[in-house]
Amino acid sequence: MEKPLRLTRVFRDNARAYYEGKRRALNEGGTASSKTFSILQLLVLIAQYAKSPLLISVVSESLPHLKRGAIRDLFAILDESPDNNPKYNKTENWYSFGKGRVEFFGADESEKVRGPRRNILFLNEANNIPWETARGLDIRTDSFVFADWNPVSEFWCHEHWIGQPENAYIHSTYEDAKEVVPQSVVDNILATAERDPNWANIYRDGLLGKVEGLVYPHFSQVAEMPLGDAFYGLDFGFSTDATALVKCVIIGDGLYCQELIYETGLTNPDIAERMGTLGLRKHYDEIFADSAEPKSIEELCRLGYNVKPATKGPGSVEYGYQKVRQYKQFWTQDSLNGIKEQRNFRYITDKDGRLTEKTTHAFSHIMDARRYSIVGRLAPVNAFQVG
Repeated sequence: MEKPLRLTRVFRDNARAYYEGKRRALNEGGTASSKTFSILQLLVLIAQYAKSPLLISVVSESLPHLKRGAIRDLFAILDESPDNNPKYNKTENWYSFGKGRVEFFGADESEKVRGPRRNILFLNEANNIPWETARGLDIRTDSFVFADWNPVSEFWCHEHWIGQPENAYIHSTYEDAKEVVPQSVVDNILATAERDPNWANIYRDGLLGKVEGLVYPHFSQVAEMPLGDAFYGLDFGFSTDATALVKCVIIGDGLYCQELIYETGLTNPDIAERMGTLGLRKHYDEIFADSAEPKSIEELCRLGYNVKPATKGPGSVEYGYQKVRQYKQFWTQDSLNGIKEQRNFRYITDKDGRLTEKTTHAFSHIMDARRYSIVGRLAPVNAFQVG
């Protein structure tokens, strides 16, 4: 590890809990507060200086979630690449520090959840891990347990662990990591917080919230997309908002979706190039996009893609929500932003606490893309007065 560690107060508090003999360090806080990164920094140091065999398990809801989160963070801390790395076993997803080893697996991998004991456990985004799974992992952990989460709502940790004398509770916000978090991230947090007080409560201030009025309350995860007639939804973004492309398949009463693109800074030629790489067929696959972007739709059509404006008009948004809710909804496990958005996409309340028709913009991008695909595919062209 060549780069010097830049440490936050969150790192120091977790290190104190570990070395002072607590059983668990429970990290509840807002977005960009360095919870996951700081815990991983500490785990790297513990593993590097292990004098006897030491096994550390990092567990989140699924392996795809870990690959795009904790595993990526580990290699950023080490300033290494996972590719052709003799210390990293890509098949089994573990990294060797000599006597210390850090392994990664999903809470949905039952054979590993019920597998051998470990010395240290890190439950990453613990609120997305079922209590029975977490309890089983905890029981099979000899020394110490770290856990982190955003306080979206109360879950098993509040009932079973917080407040117990053997556990340390560590609260954090982006203010605790301003020396390591880019200013652009801070600016985005503050701008989003101004638009949505409940989001601000949870993700800016790291305070316990309650996601009421979810637009789509129920969904499940699947390992991969089923075979079927695929169609696509596209929501345009650029600087602040992500461009989102989603693949959809309907089988019976099930709507199966996979996130394909979720990225800022993409021009229309970039989107077209990415579609080609993803295997979308020119002049064939139906792609339904925001009708408020006719110029972008036309440009993609001229580049060969069958992009159509989703039917739009008075009542079309709520109609789209209702059409999506008619289906049992599924996301592939690698659709991390789709899963996150669906868990947080809700109707905003007014000053009196009543739900309005407005929804949370920060979690609307892939939700809109999916809605465009459903409305475009299922709604008759003249269903609404176009406006």
